[in-house]
Amino acid sequence: MPFEDFDNHPIHWNDHEDIAMKLYERFGDEFDTSKIYRIRFTELLDWILEIPNFMGKREDSNEAHLEQIQAKWVYEWRDNNK
Repeated sequence: MPFEDFDNHPIHWNDHEDIAMKLYERFGDEFDTSKIYRIRFTELLDWILEIPNFMGKREDSNEAHLEQIQAKWVYEWRDNNK
């Protein structure tokens, strides 16, 4: 896959880090660590489903995926705010 096509690869529920990176790209520093962990799962789910190239379905989501995505989003935020 050419480098320029990397952002266009399909994203699935198990791609927690890719999802977290997309959420950080969308919201940047609007959400810090404490705000990320206070996001309702229903709202987080809606945002994930809006990610371009996200191939997952709402009915395939679960609490474990959403918790992992939140944790990866926090790591992404911390990496960008050192």
